[in-house]
Amino acid sequence: MDILFLLVPFSVLLALGVVGLLAWAVWSGQFEDIESEGQRIFQDSDDKSDRQD
Repeated sequence: MDILFLLVPFSVLLALGVVGLLAWAVWSGQFEDIESEGQRIFQDSDDKSDRQD
């Protein structure tokens, strides 16, 4: 029963940390354009630095 005095505050801090990281990601624009990243792999790249000989 004494372990609950340690685990409950730890889990609350962990949950607040996860919510804080999610809020930071949303406010910093990490999820602004999620469609073009999925389409980028289908585009032909003419950049020769990507190719290895």
